[in-house]
Amino acid sequence: MGLKEDTANGVISLGIGVAVTWLTAGDGDHDTTDLLVAVAISSFLSGFFTSYFAK
Repeated sequence: MGLKEDTANGVISLGIGVAVTWLTAGDGDHDTTDLLVAVAISSFLSGFFTSYFAK
């Protein structure tokens, strides 16, 4: 697996994480935009590094 596949896995993880969070985020005392940005960053890094270190 190369860097392209690791990046693709990160993007797939980002898409799934943001989609699920956006669908389930209720009206709470937080800003949904801030929540989605945090989930996007963490899910991309999680997918990327899981793929990178799984070699």
